[in-house]
Amino acid sequence: MISTTQSQPNRPAPRRHELRPLLAGPAQLAILAVLLTLMAATRFHAVGSALHLPDASMAVFFLGGLYLQRHRLFAGLLVAAVAIDYIAVTGRGLSFFDHYCVTPSYAFLLLAYAVLWYLGRAWAPSMAARPRALAGALAVALVAASASFLISNGAFYWFGGRYADPNFAQYIERVWRWGPLFVGTTMAYVGAALLAHALVARFARPRGAASGPRH
Repeated sequence: MISTTQSQPNRPAPRRHELRPLLAGPAQLAILAVLLTLMAATRFHAVGSALHLPDASMAVFFLGGLYLQRHRLFAGLLVAAVAIDYIAVTGRGLSFFDHYCVTPSYAFLLLAYAVLWYLGRAWAPSMAARPRALAGALAVALVAASASFLISNGAFYWFGGRYADPNFAQYIERVWRWGPLFVGTTMAYVGAALLAHALVARFARPRGAASGPRH
C-alpha cells in the first residue's frame, strides 16, 4: 500500500529566543558579575582614569536589558550605580548631596537607564549570532543611547539649577559637544560585547551544527 501522507521537508526549528539559556543559572550570574565589575571600574573616576576607560554605565544598562532582562536585576544595577556614586563622592570627604552633579535632575537617571534597559530587552527575542541580528542590536543601541543621553543631559541642564540663564541655543551647543562622546563610548562598549557574543557563539557551536542534517 502506498501511503498518502506526503513527507515534509526537513526544516530547522525556528530560533525564537536564542538568549533564553542566559536568563538563569551560571551564565546569568557570570554576565551580571562582568557588568557590575565594568560599571564599578569605570564609574569610579579614579579607577577609570587609571585604566584609561571611559564610563561604561550606559552600555551596561543596555547590555543588561539585552542579556539579563529581569526587572529586579535592573533595579539591582540601578541601586549599584547610586551606591558607586555615593562611595566615590563621600570617599573623597565630600557631601554626596552637595556634589556638583547631584541635583534634582539626578532622579532622571532612573528614566535614562530604563530606556537603555528596556530597549535592549525589547530586542532580546530577535537577538542571535547572525549579522542581521547583531546589526539590529547595534541600531537599537544607538537609538537607546541617544535617547538616554538626551534625557540625562537635558534634565541636568534644565532642572539641575547649575545654569543661571538656561536657553535653547546653549543647550543645543552642549548636546553637540557631549552627545557624540557619550553615545560613541556606549556604542564602542556595546560593539565589543556583540563581537564577543559572535565569537563565543561561533566557537561554542557543536561540530556539524552549521551544516545541518545529513541524508
